[in-house]
Amino acid sequence: MQVNRPRSRGAWASRPRRRRALGALALAIGSFLCVASVRAEGPTAGPAAPRAVPHFVDETDAAGVQSRFDGEWEYIVGGGVAAFDCDGSGLPSLFIAGGANRSKFYRNRSTRGGALKFVAERSGLELTSTLGAYPIDIDGDGILDLVVLRVGETLLMRGLGDCKFERANERWAFQGGNQWTTAFAAAWIGDDARPTLAFGTYIDRARQDFPWGNCTDNQLVRPAPGDKVAFQPPLPLKPGHCALGMLFSDWNRSGTPSLRITNDREYYKGGQEQLWHIAHGKEPRLYTEQEGWKPVQIWGMGIATADLDDSGYPSYYLTSMADNKLQVLATQDGRPEYRDVAFARGVTAHRPFAGGDVHPSTGWHAQFADVNNDGWPDLFVVKGNVGNMPDFAMLDPTNLLLGGPDGKYVESATEAGLVNYQRGRGGILVDLNGDGLLDAVIVNRWDRAKVFRNVGAGTATEPKQMGHWLQVRLSQGGGNRDAIGAWLEVDAGGRIQRCEQVIGGGHASGTVGFLHFGLGDATSARVRVLWPGAKPGDAALSSAWFDASADRSYVLDRERGLRPWQP
Repeated sequence: MQVNRPRSRGAWASRPRRRRALGALALAIGSFLCVASVRAEGPTAGPAAPRAVPHFVDETDAAGVQSRFDGEWEYIVGGGVAAFDCDGSGLPSLFIAGGANRSKFYRNRSTRGGALKFVAERSGLELTSTLGAYPIDIDGDGILDLVVLRVGETLLMRGLGDCKFERANERWAFQGGNQWTTAFAAAWIGDDARPTLAFGTYIDRARQDFPWGNCTDNQLVRPAPGDKVAFQPPLPLKPGHCALGMLFSDWNRSGTPSLRITNDREYYKGGQEQLWHIAHGKEPRLYTEQEGWKPVQIWGMGIATADLDDSGYPSYYLTSMADNKLQVLATQDGRPEYRDVAFARGVTAHRPFAGGDVHPSTGWHAQFADVNNDGWPDLFVVKGNVGNMPDFAMLDPTNLLLGGPDGKYVESATEAGLVNYQRGRGGILVDLNGDGLLDAVIVNRWDRAKVFRNVGAGTATEPKQMGHWLQVRLSQGGGNRDAIGAWLEVDAGGRIQRCEQVIGGGHASGTVGFLHFGLGDATSARVRVLWPGAKPGDAALSSAWFDASADRSYVLDRERGLRPWQP
């Protein structure tokens, strides 16, 4: 069969037989930020208990967000959003990728607790060929910078303060290359004052007429020796399998993160999901089957992580086409052996729950966060057809799966009003107006991005809180100002919630700022942090427990302890 490079929306209508076969299987099967742990024995038997459903209001027009992610072949993937406070207001502003259009920056001008309002401003981030972005403080000056993924040269944009940015590739000796860069993650390894950067790449841009089997190598970029902010030349991570999601995560609580990569099996040959050893001063190497890593092949699009089983270890949700995966650690003997519990938890999300389309779904961005503040994990999954693929759902709404103490998830997007039928890609759950309720942003291919305000149990004119909440931002001296790699613990109502501070994951979308915890009925909590490099029980790298009142935002500083956040 002759295969030509897709050049139009309709060109994606024809796909290899293996993907169509998977679609048929999915149909047969059909005739998931910081969250509390679910009991270790897994979900309880019987139907899930009712959930308290929050209400979302589409405020895209009123908020002033006018962004589209457009483009053909090289923009089938990506379409991300970054949320970060760049002016000290405590409210995250937005960078939205534009694909073939220029990206846009929106300063957050929302009234606390009120309607969402954004103003498009010139910030230095008006860039072409953008796929997504992740905020990160690279130079340790306390001002967030931005890593921008592009078709072409990857850009490090240095934050100057007051939401202004400048190109810093040359300043920091960073080689941005000319690849199709689709994923990113970062971590501070060992005692390094600067981050190690990982970049996931897709198809060889010089061989796009026949993309199958032409994935390019991913890249690991380590900081250069010395005190100067600079990076070494990229180190190839071979083999590359068309990465669409990356995440540095301390999967075994060793104090050192490993690099997890989710890959699109549509284009690789002999590939699989990957987990890399990334040790300070050593060559990176893949985990092997002998070490416990089992080969898994999916159309990997994005990664979400949370401690879901009361073990203190992170679990991972992997988006794909048709059924998605929820991997929990099968043993605690130091081996990366995982089992898939997506079906048992009700988060396969393998076909649309509404709209009447019975074809398999296509999942992209995923994120765990507590949208109803009941203290249990919820799961947000952005979906959308690749283009015009007839074997997969064209009407493929975003999932909002509400969790509970029974360990199961209940689809609630329709009742919540968080429904998006466009070709979703990236997204984010984040508190945009400082009211303790997580709002939503969704980026769509060939359509406008959408912004939804969470009004809790109320309405747009009369919002109403549901459950209590706590927001904590980590801070420390040195190069790793935001304590990336730390674990924050919140003890409320007799249950400990844990959150790993990471940069990466999702689909081309990221945030750094306040970590959000729902507290349910609890009006107070105790908070502590295991600083980067700590293992559970490591007293030397753990803070004391601090008392905190509910419904407030705090800063937990390594030297000064916990204090209320002040603008």
